[in-house]
Amino acid sequence: MNVAVLLIAGLLLLLVGGELLVRGAVRGARRLGISPLMIGLTLVGFGTSTPELVTSVHAAAIGQPGIAVGNIVGSNLANLLLVIGASALILPIRVPRGALARDGVIVLITAVMFAAVSWFYVLDRTVGVVFVTMLVGYLVYAYRQERSGSADHTAAVERSEAHELTVPDSAQRRTLSKGWELWGSLALAVAGLVLVILGGDFFVDGAVQLARGMGVSETTIGLTVVAVGTSLPELVTSVVAAYRKHSDLALGNVLGSNIYNTLMIGGVTGVLAPVQVPEAIARFDNPIMIGASALVLVFAFTGLRIGRAEGIV
Repeated sequence: MNVAVLLIAGLLLLLVGGELLVRGAVRGARRLGISPLMIGLTLVGFGTSTPELVTSVHAAAIGQPGIAVGNIVGSNLANLLLVIGASALILPIRVPRGALARDGVIVLITAVMFAAVSWFYVLDRTVGVVFVTMLVGYLVYAYRQERSGSADHTAAVERSEAHELTVPDSAQRRTLSKGWELWGSLALAVAGLVLVILGGDFFVDGAVQLARGMGVSETTIGLTVVAVGTSLPELVTSVVAAYRKHSDLALGNVLGSNIYNTLMIGGVTGVLAPVQVPEAIARFDNPIMIGASALVLVFAFTGLRIGRAEGIV
């Protein structure tokens, strides 16, 4: 199959499948009476990260560490620089001090941890279990924080709220008024999962062929084409949030996405398909990821906003 067809078809299947998976799972959970907070922290958070997860796990399983790890690091960089930059150009981003001090620092810490692990050039099961355990701990903390009535929402919750903005209000009302049957919701979620898995297969195969055809490393393709492609949902979600005057959700969406990328995708990939971290990523790209995380925090702390000039940077 043509490389361009593989990449485009794979990306479309990833994006459409991921959206169907989230909507089906959320509707089913509502039908079962699960609280909106728990749905937002788990189903929406995990579901919207499924395209990146499937891509990295599949790449690691077929022996393409450059794509598997490059997707994680490249997605984090795309979120920090492309997504926040584009959102700030549309509307300066308001930054809640408490949320920034909590979630922003967590993003920086997890970036440093990922870089430290990468110096040993392996993302193994021990590291994966530690990362997944940290994510569970963060979600438990976020749940308790929200239940306590804190005015500063966690990035995990803001990510869910930002995603809801991409669903038209009329569509939400139709969903609730029709009261989707549980079996229909589950069927939608399963169909979405199948599309995501198939899309991940196509997308990774296309990326490998593209790298070989261009004479560049799979790591380069993983950090660019694959990473930016799987980050498109975050870009759309944050841009829509900024356009609808919810710029704080745009930042929360990015911070939450980066936490999930590092801890969930890195952790699950390490557990299911341990992979060697390419030396180029360990020595060059990880320090840039840390620098980008620190730069966003500095911009955000100065005046508690990220303006258009900073978005251009």
